[in-house]
Amino acid sequence: MTDSELTEALRGLIRLMLEECGMTAADHALDERDFDQLWSTFRALANTRAPMEASPAFLEPQDRVLREVIARAGVTEADELPRTKADARLSVWRGDITTLRADAIVNAANAGMTGCWSPNHHCIDNAIHTFAGVQLRLECARLMESQGHSEPTGLAKSTAAYNLPAKHVIHTVGPIANGAPTDEHRAQLASSYRHCLDEAARLGCASLAFCCISTGVFGFPQREAAAIAVRETRAWLDGHADAGVTHVVFNVFGEEDERIYHALLDA
Repeated sequence: MTDSELTEALRGLIRLMLEECGMTAADHALDERDFDQLWSTFRALANTRAPMEASPAFLEPQDRVLREVIARAGVTEADELPRTKADARLSVWRGDITTLRADAIVNAANAGMTGCWSPNHHCIDNAIHTFAGVQLRLECARLMESQGHSEPTGLAKSTAAYNLPAKHVIHTVGPIANGAPTDEHRAQLASSYRHCLDEAARLGCASLAFCCISTGVFGFPQREAAAIAVRETRAWLDGHADAGVTHVVFNVFGEEDERIYHALLDA
């Protein structure tokens, strides 16, 4: 897509979403907005859109726009990432998980499991739902309706990845530690890692990318969380040599997490 085609497609998507809300494009002066302004509006609307079916007239341009935006950001192949010195089954990668082509990526979800509903919030849950497309929230909502209750901490559920380069998204609810984890929180975090690996194996995944579960707004201290992640992942891989999961990526967002994981695995 050319820049002008991408911008116009985005403008059309916003018009459709505003119509869903009973509003008109004139209320937002869309013709006067550049791509960045339009993207912010689109993302905010997508973040707050109820989980419901979307028409082909919406999904086709949405999918083209999202895939183009991801492609322009640059897709990273999980299989090409360097392995750590301590364990050739593991990689540490600092980058945007929504641009990673792996068999599955892990989403740090909340107990509602339908994404972050805060417009333009920069948590991983928001990013994954934004770039996957509105189809993801609907699938998650259906899973939760079938389940009939909030998602327990430390388990895992999988969905399609839709417009993401990954094949699957594995959603897990980590513990809310608020900076002072208890033994129960530690056990729950360890459980999240094990259940994600179990689910990846069930799906037939060879590669799985973890985010730093619970270390954001959930407040689990980074160093302790990383130590649990590495310990549980290596133990699971050791005990499931025939499960098919052969490569695990620890995806980090910031410099501090990157230093912590490298210290654990490249010393």
